[in-house]
Amino acid sequence: MPTVVTRFAPSPTGFLHIGGARTALYNWLLARHFGGKFLLRIEDTDKKRSTNEAIDAILEGMKWLELDWDGDAISQAGRAERHAEIARELLEKGKAYKCFATSEELTAARDAARASGGNFRGDLWRDRDEGEAPEGAPYSIRIRMPREGETTISDAVQGKVTVQNSNLDDMIILRSDGTPTYMLAVVVDDHDMGVTHIVRGDDHLNNAFRQHQIYEAMGWTPPVLAHIPLIHGPDGKKLSKRHGALGVEAYRDMGYLPAAMRNYLLRLGWSHGDDEIISTEQAIEWFSLENVGKGAARFDFDKLDNLNGHYIRNLNPDALLSLIRNDLEKEVGHTLETAEEERLIKGLPALAERAKRMPDVTENASLFCNVRPLSLTENAAKALQGDMPALMGKVANELEAVTDWEASVIKAAIFSFAEAEELKLGKVMQPVRAAVTGGRQCGDLVETLEILGQEETIGRLRDLIAA
Repeated sequence: MPTVVTRFAPSPTGFLHIGGARTALYNWLLARHFGGKFLLRIEDTDKKRSTNEAIDAILEGMKWLELDWDGDAISQAGRAERHAEIARELLEKGKAYKCFATSEELTAARDAARASGGNFRGDLWRDRDEGEAPEGAPYSIRIRMPREGETTISDAVQGKVTVQNSNLDDMIILRSDGTPTYMLAVVVDDHDMGVTHIVRGDDHLNNAFRQHQIYEAMGWTPPVLAHIPLIHGPDGKKLSKRHGALGVEAYRDMGYLPAAMRNYLLRLGWSHGDDEIISTEQAIEWFSLENVGKGAARFDFDKLDNLNGHYIRNLNPDALLSLIRNDLEKEVGHTLETAEEERLIKGLPALAERAKRMPDVTENASLFCNVRPLSLTENAAKALQGDMPALMGKVANELEAVTDWEASVIKAAIFSFAEAEELKLGKVMQPVRAAVTGGRQCGDLVETLEILGQEETIGRLRDLIAA
């Protein structure tokens, strides 16, 4: 079997949006499944809309998603002369022709076709002698589309799709200024790069019939095509920013993990039985175009949050700390000390249990840092009103007498204190939780106290008296 070569070919007119990220993932998985190559091509032929900022955003988005490509990213604009060369070759073969029509003439022909209910084919010069054109007149090059019969494409997702050749227009492949059009450039690049499989959105399906004619005219073997349905919002409508049509950097900033995003995007249109949690290794092993669905997938933030929570919970504490370190240090205003790191390594697993996005972890992780006196949430402040500071001072005295700072001993001391004060255990534990966490979420309170240590716990309880 020949080496499988796939490509992702984004247009650098904006960020790497979620639909493009899924397309990149599917191409990447297909190549990695077969041990082939995954190429990246920046389709920057639209000079007016292409920007370096967009190129940088695409590259950064790919790197964040950990979708590595083989070789260097290729600029389509840098291959313009090669594209023009093929246009001239098609012209010499009689598969294309010069079109000297002015913009006014083309507009009139387009309007006439619309008025008659026919198709505009752009073929004003298809059968004319170019000698009829004024000397030195500018011209574009149009491909000579077949007029009879039909063209059928066997799509790996959509099945066999047929179009009548009479519906195909003689599209421009080289503009009058000598620049190639997208339709020509994409075919030449895919051929020259040895691309064997193309996975892309089904909004490109109409383009496929036009591009197929270039392959035919050049005698080239077209790649396997797989046009995947687009992503819709939860309401079934076209995905918009309201639904989640954002750049992948926005998902990074919202606190999603690359592995979770890959897992979620994989399941947006592809399935492997009832499996929902799919590792990258499993995805590479299992991926095939046969399991891509024909129906539009629906983007759902709740499902993404739940999946992301799973991946957060499965990070080991060291990896989790490395991910939150920068943001946590900004929040607490200092570089983490060794003692803080030791507490965090012990405390993070419990915080991860409740987290759906990384900021959930970072916000609550500050309770394990040296930030006294703690800032209190509104609920924590309410729990510590009235005579609660004095009560917490008494609890501090009780805990100061503990000689073995271990969870069961700490719990016994607090239980004994509550009993001595004739208070229900909850009436003591609730304000203790508020005092030592500031109202931030944590795991089991007694285990949290053990992690914080005796000195820090007592200090936080007594800070309330000082305040």
